Amino acid sequence: MAGWVRVVVAVVAVGRAGAQVGGELPGPRGLSGDVSVWPNVESWRNSDPWLGEHHGEIREMRPRVVVVNFANAIGMAAVREHAEGVSRALAESTRWHGFADRDAPAFLRYEVVKYVDLRDDAAPNGAVAAGSAGAPAGERTDGNSSLFPRKAEASPEVVCDYAGLYTEEFARLLGFSDPREEGAYLDLHELINAGYVHELWMYLEHEGPWPALEVAELKQRYDEGGRAVEGEFTPAGNGHDETMPWSGRTFRIAFFNPRRGVGCAMENFGHGLEWTATSGAVPYFSRAFREFAELDLDARFGLPFDSLYAVEADEEAVSYPEEGVMEVRVGGETHRAAPYVAIGGNVHFPPGARRHYDLESPHAVMTTIEHYRLRDGEGGEDLATPFDASRFAAYGGVAPDCMGPWLIYWRQCMPGLGNRCVDDEGAAMKNWWPFLFY
Repeated sequence: MAGWVRVVVAVVAVGRAGAQVGGELPGPRGLSGDVSVWPNVESWRNSDPWLGEHHGEIREMRPRVVVVNFANAIGMAAVREHAEGVSRALAESTRWHGFADRDAPAFLRYEVVKYVDLRDDAAPNGAVAAGSAGAPAGERTDGNSSLFPRKAEASPEVVCDYAGLYTEEFARLLGFSDPREEGAYLDLHELINAGYVHELWMYLEHEGPWPALEVAELKQRYDEGGRAVEGEFTPAGNGHDETMPWSGRTFRIAFFNPRRGVGCAMENFGHGLEWTATSGAVPYFSRAFREFAELDLDARFGLPFDSLYAVEADEEAVSYPEEGVMEVRVGGETHRAAPYVAIGGNVHFPPGARRHYDLESPHAVMTTIEHYRLRDGEGGEDLATPFDASRFAAYGGVAPDCMGPWLIYWRQCMPGLGNRCVDDEGAAMKNWWPFLFY
């Protein structure tokens, strides 16, 4: 539906200065009258109760993202090209069993609502962001703008001062005019709570310490029935930084290195999925994802670790000496899982992988990844079929670097729109993708 939708925004979080924000704001323009598409005229904000109440009716999600470029040497045309590639890869990856069904619809279709150029040479009116600690722009060695909010300490593990992204000063740089007051701008708290923005993507050079986390997220907590637990939230990104403030709704901030490609961005989002699951924020999703991604090897096989992430980074420590057997060397000891049939693997370890990032394993192993929770095998078990690297080779053109080709296929195997999987209760399994915005 075109035009403005009026909504009273009650922002429960406070800014750095301690002042509570709020007031009446118009919702986003052009909200869909088709309530099977989100956002729509009934729901347009992260963590809306409507998402849980209408989970199974949603046919498509169009999350609104703002893209910010802090990388001084990277032009906006390159940023736009990369962001569009990430959006296409995310869409492709949410076609349930798209590897077999050309007509499978994409569920996530990200829409960039604004590109913001914050390179020093393009800074609006020579702006300087409050809290941008460190050397003047001309003396910086990390390649990033003076407008990037940095922590004051000399050698932080993560450079970004996330709270600086939520300030009044940064609101002026983002440039979303406040329709309630001439000359004023909406800060990130307000943008989140009005549903103008569902995610933030930042482009930053990575030439030293981590400029930001691959995915930073604070997520609303839910109970076993899928109801929000009032006043409770949890970190759910790939790591956590204490400077990220809570706005009262789930929010995700992704960092992309513009020197790398779409596949590396998909790896960032893959780790975000893993952390969302292990956070326990949405119990239904956590239980199913941990099973699919084999983050429960301790429970399944009595191993002293829960996943293959326990393997040393540069060591080829996983082997498959015979069918139905996996051996894993951790801490100088070899541990055996048998009888072993792979399920879905994780970001670093496709089924049959010998080490982290192994896209070229010669092993063909039995796995249920393409039949996860279909209960279509003997005795009502999931059917196991042979798997090797050829299963995901077709996606090399969509997300060619890092673990990209594997991750497109991996995500297509997760229960999405129209899946025929069953949950622990024997009911139709919920589409996993709406949980990202709970």
